[in-house]
This record gives sequence, structure tokens and C-alpha cells, in this order.
Amino acid sequence: MSEALVGIVMGSDSDWPLVKKACETLDKFGVAYETRVISAHRTPEVAIEYSKSAESRGLKVVIAAAGGAAHLAGVLAAGTVLPVIGIPVAGGALNGLDALYATVQMPGGVPVATVACGSAGPVNAALLAVQILGTADAALREKFREHKEELKRKVAAANDRIHAS
Repeated sequence: MSEALVGIVMGSDSDWPLVKKACETLDKFGVAYETRVISAHRTPEVAIEYSKSAESRGLKVVIAAAGGAAHLAGVLAAGTVLPVIGIPVAGGALNGLDALYATVQMPGGVPVATVACGSAGPVNAALLAVQILGTADAALREKFREHKEELKRKVAAANDRIHAS
């Protein structure tokens, strides 16, 4: 792949099975990405350095997946002007509700776009990154347009299947 346009950061390697879905989605669109394990709490200096250097390294969007206190997306957003998309990871005592609240409750001036908990989250994070990149890339925007058309075809086919009997 060419130079990464999307940075995908996870708070723990245990998030990888979920985050891999974002990578697979970006692969379908031919969007280059990089992946890192960085903890907002255990390696805060690394998180800040990553976010501060993201733009100069050519990234255009950052995706951050974290569970529990889930401060990763906010810490990354604090250090960059790039759009940050947070994936709250389900698990722990509150089964992801804590991660959702932590990701969505950012203070004014530090936006983080937040997607769903669960398996839809990483796919939607990647799709949102594609849409953001598509604002400056007509070919990518057309690939996304085709993706939307494919969704329509799948729904129409499902409708036909249930009415065929």
C-alpha cells in the first residue's frame, strides 16, 4: 500500500479482532492506513507524540478504539487538527457503556466523531474516514457512491427473497 492516510490506534492488542474490521473496510476502498497500539493511560507521551506528528506524516484521519475509560480518542484529538473518529469498545463491568460515554462526552472545542459499540463501530469508523477523504478525492467519493448503491441492491434482494415464497 502507499503512504497511510488513516491512522488506526487501539488502546490494547485485545481490541485487534474488532479493529481489524476497520482495516478490512479500508482495504475494500484501497485506502492506505497504519495501525498502532497506544494507551492513553499507560503510554500518554506516545499518544501525544503520535497525534502531534500525524499531520506531518501524511495522515488525514485518525481512528481510535478503546474500552473502559476510553480516553484515547480524546487524547489524540487534543493533539491534532485532524478529524478523530472514536470507536467505543464493549467490555468490562459496564459492557461498553463507560467507553461510549467517555468517547461521546468530549468537552467543547475537542470534537471526536463517535460510532457504535460492537461490530458495526469499526466498519462505520472506516466508512466515515472514507467519506471524509472523499471530500477531496473524487475517485474515492465514487467508490463510496457505489458502496451506497450496493447497500440498496442488498436491501432490494432481501425484500425480493422474503416475498418470493
